Amino acid sequence: MVASWRGVMGAKACPHESTVIVSQSKYHVVMKGRMSSSCYLSIVVPVFNEQECIQEFIDQVTIQMNLIEKSCELVFVDDGSMDRTVSIIRTNISRDSRIGLIEFSYNHGKPMALTAGMQFCRGEYVLMMDPDLQDPPEAICSFLTEILQGYDVVYGIRKEKADTFLRKIFSSVFWWILDRFTGISLPRGIAAMRIMSRRFVDTFLLYKETNRFIEGLFSHVGLKQGTLLIDNRRRFAGVSKFNFKRRLDLALNAIFDYSDLPLKITIRFGLIVTGVGLFAAFGLVIAKLAYVEFQIGWPSVMTTLVVGFGMQIFFMGLIGTYLGRIYKEVKNRPLYSIRDRVNI
Repeated sequence: MVASWRGVMGAKACPHESTVIVSQSKYHVVMKGRMSSSCYLSIVVPVFNEQECIQEFIDQVTIQMNLIEKSCELVFVDDGSMDRTVSIIRTNISRDSRIGLIEFSYNHGKPMALTAGMQFCRGEYVLMMDPDLQDPPEAICSFLTEILQGYDVVYGIRKEKADTFLRKIFSSVFWWILDRFTGISLPRGIAAMRIMSRRFVDTFLLYKETNRFIEGLFSHVGLKQGTLLIDNRRRFAGVSKFNFKRRLDLALNAIFDYSDLPLKITIRFGLIVTGVGLFAAFGLVIAKLAYVEFQIGWPSVMTTLVVGFGMQIFFMGLIGTYLGRIYKEVKNRPLYSIRDRVNI
């Protein structure tokens, strides 16, 4: 672990302008200074109802920022929090002008929050992480060391996930589905914590689709990618907002955004059912010609009809899902709606 960047980085912290800025929403927060137009490292953090963790997270991250003798910024993107998360961040902004806030008008989801943070951050390098302190802030300097080896993105790889047994099972199934159905190849045990070069960030921002699976987009961007082993801890406090439903939505987004395999399965299944039906019809004709006596009962007929009707509805829904996603894309709406920006 790199303890300090003294001797590696020579410039002092980001200079501050003397202008006073005031946020332009109903929340009027007056700042004492403003960060310069660019900085060395941006730390982008999406937050949603994290009042139990956020102050400890800020304290630990600012300690690491103080070790880096080049300018840094800490950019929070609030995804519609309903607790005290935003007020705690605003209090810290009044004390430290390196901290900034983007506040969404409502919940858009973590992929949009990360996209907004990457859009507005100014760093030559951009590190993203979650505020639950499962990924250690002490690894920030190690990420900087690694990306300076010539990488465009360095993923954190958890040595061992500090999750429950069920979460580990779900994670394994998710990554198996991702590998099997989408062709996206990412290292197992990948963490939310990672660092990117400005070239990688600018390339990522060229992708404008509304349905965003961040891991898939990162894989598609390509460029030179590396990994860094990091420790994984349990949440500092509170409960994870990434529940089973959100994980399931993420898995479905990955499948529908990066694979047409469900449509191919539909076609193949239709061909198989058609073949079985033709074979059965041919068999009935042969049996009739051979004067074989048999009686077709209503239960078998109704069962066949119900199963066939159910499969039709399922596959119509499958095709409708693709059409719905296309419809959402062609409307070309903004990716997110911002209520306020403070010190950004």
